[in-house]
Amino acid sequence: MAGNQNGPGRRHAVVIGGGMAGMLAARVLSRHADRVTLVERDHWPSVPAPRPGLPQSRHVHVLLPSGRRAVEELLPGTIALLRERGAHLVGMPQDMVQWQSGRWYRRFPASTHLFACTRTLLDATVREQVGAAGGVDVLEGTQVVGLLGDARRVTGVRLRARGTADAPVRELAADLVVDASGRSSPAPDWLAELGADRPREESIDTGLAYASRVFRIPEGQPDPSYDCLYVLPDARQPLTGVVLRVEDGRWFASLAGPRGSRPPTDEAGLLNFASRYPHPHLRDWISRAVPDSPVHGARRTANVRRHYAEGGTPAGFLAMGDALCTFNPIYGQGMAVAALGALALRDALADPSRVPSTRRVQRALAAVAGPAWDISAGADRAVPGAELSGTRQGPLDALTGRYLARIQQRVPGDRALGDAYRRVLTLQAPPAYFFHPRVAVRALRPSIGPTPAEPPFTGPE
Repeated sequence: MAGNQNGPGRRHAVVIGGGMAGMLAARVLSRHADRVTLVERDHWPSVPAPRPGLPQSRHVHVLLPSGRRAVEELLPGTIALLRERGAHLVGMPQDMVQWQSGRWYRRFPASTHLFACTRTLLDATVREQVGAAGGVDVLEGTQVVGLLGDARRVTGVRLRARGTADAPVRELAADLVVDASGRSSPAPDWLAELGADRPREESIDTGLAYASRVFRIPEGQPDPSYDCLYVLPDARQPLTGVVLRVEDGRWFASLAGPRGSRPPTDEAGLLNFASRYPHPHLRDWISRAVPDSPVHGARRTANVRRHYAEGGTPAGFLAMGDALCTFNPIYGQGMAVAALGALALRDALADPSRVPSTRRVQRALAAVAGPAWDISAGADRAVPGAELSGTRQGPLDALTGRYLARIQQRVPGDRALGDAYRRVLTLQAPPAYFFHPRVAVRALRPSIGPTPAEPPFTGPE
């Protein structure tokens, strides 16, 4: 990276956004740059709490196993600290009461584990760990309003205090600018202002909307024998519902539906919407639980991928996390991809055999997001009414969709097939693993294993 007015030979990196992707990227860069500045629009709360720049924190989040390992590798001790603060592991399928394709899953011994806690606890703990490691300067309550440089190279950012329209704009020079500002990133506009090309963009939008609320189990009622009640959609049933145990004795409940079946965000409407599911158990759970928050809605759930690695993007600029590729949150991939992206950034910068050009690093970041995109976008293409932009469905996509539907029909009663299915969905194996001979043989069997007639609330097998 070229030097600038920070001093001869001194390298400065600016990270835009203080969420999971931004914090982990800043931690990685602190080991390579002389100075790292993280710019965050919000003022961070003193205790774990939602903030305006992270509205999705009011909804269910999980950290996939691949993401959990990446966070621990980048910030050793973080997972143990989260466990001390109430986060816990949810065994799949052992700790879940799960319904899909008209069948209840058997609660076989867990083959993998989700990490469950509120997004606010996770973000606060990661911030604390990055701060303790040192090497990162933070500008809170500060908004990036543009980039410095030209169509060939980005040389810094333009800043101003957030919340004051007439606040003076100042310039901050940098050798590298990393955009980790999330799905609403205005970076394509900023690059166009410099005369650079906008990245090619594709999107798949099912119109999915969420309504979520925090609950507690009523005093005196026995603790459930499960950590998650999960209703998945399929070709005939478009609704998603999840109830998940988090820290401090709380449970998150999120109900979701695509365009034309969106849940309301008032208390009575939420309960009525829960009556639309193919069985009464979600509604019964919500009606008996004690509310611990208002109902919050979310509407921006499209899969969006920006192809910065294709060329035309100036040197000195990178995009990662949701600013690069964002997914329908129903698949729970966003935080894991952010953490895996930070690992890819670390590895690319540490590779002694190759010069870490921004284009090469951007390709590595895109490669990390690719498998998650194939899963979420591939599934959402088949949703009736999905709106596609910059992408299209080919004949092989339809054939693959039918094959995956066959797998989904068998997973509830087939332990080995379920293990393979979960390996892919949790980003521990590529989507091509679905076509491994051992998986295909089980998927193509004419018989379907037995499953419970009623939800297995009493405990795992």
